[in-house]
Amino acid sequence: MNYNKKIIKYLLLTAVIILAGIYVWQGIYLPINKNSKEEIIFSIKKGEGTKEIAVNLGKERLIKMATLFRIYTIFKGVFDKLQAGEYSLSLSMTIPEITEKFVSGDVIEEQITIIEGWNLKEIAQYLGEKEFSEEEFFELAKKDFSPEFDFLKDKSKDMNLEGYIFPDTYEIQKDESLEDILTKTLQNLDKKLTLEMREEINRQGKTIFEIITMASMIEKEVKGFEDKKIVSGILWKRLENNIPLQVDAMISYITGKKSANISIEETKIDSPYNTYKYKGLPLGPISNPGLESILASIYPESSEYWYYLSAPEGKTIFSKTLGEHNIAKEKYLK
Repeated sequence: MNYNKKIIKYLLLTAVIILAGIYVWQGIYLPINKNSKEEIIFSIKKGEGTKEIAVNLGKERLIKMATLFRIYTIFKGVFDKLQAGEYSLSLSMTIPEITEKFVSGDVIEEQITIIEGWNLKEIAQYLGEKEFSEEEFFELAKKDFSPEFDFLKDKSKDMNLEGYIFPDTYEIQKDESLEDILTKTLQNLDKKLTLEMREEINRQGKTIFEIITMASMIEKEVKGFEDKKIVSGILWKRLENNIPLQVDAMISYITGKKSANISIEETKIDSPYNTYKYKGLPLGPISNPGLESILASIYPESSEYWYYLSAPEGKTIFSKTLGEHNIAKEKYLK
């Protein structure tokens, strides 16, 4: 009789273990609702551990039991690798799928796109529309990032980041700060300025600051990579021969006007950015140039031209003499 009781107890215990195992397996590997398509935004705050995360998942009814989530993350050895951020989850997801998202940091992201040729003011306005603070942006643009990025070391600390915010599309997380975004743009430029490009700049006896300044003017003046290289050659040649650059985009930068029509009076404005009044490169960049303008600035194309103008339809007209240039202005800029 005692033997039979032991058998019954053993069978009952085995059944309980099996049922518990099935329950745990189902709780971990089966979703709450495999047919659900509803998106649930779930947030992990910085400093939260698996206990808080598990409890919150349970409150959102994304998992059956908080304990099962904790058991799984401990068993997998990832309990301390869950990353903060906002996640898009669903009732159709299992605990392993949810955990994988948290470990990989597959957070909700949005895109921001900085257009080639935008200046700091235009970028600030754009970010303001994305609900960032324009005032904070301008303050951060004055920050000295040179300890983190070598290519900023030849830029005067009195100058802001105009010219260095590389135009591109960036994936950003919802909790990322403006400083994080600025750092991303600088990291991007750091990658774009290859070792070969930096060596060529040094070989020419120029600085990255001078290259970016030149590229910022070319970006605003000319369309098309081939034309940009020729214009770059013209502008560097003028510098070498102590001839004023006379770049119209500089006047537009000073006045803030969108019009390309520059008056004679405007060319007399007293500003370190006025390349009609002062010879040499201007005080600093006037826009944030794209890669083509930077490459054109580093690798200018020699030509017999000394003058150029951008026709309204975007075509660049090149001239060898001032007389030819004046005729082109009469023809294309009426």
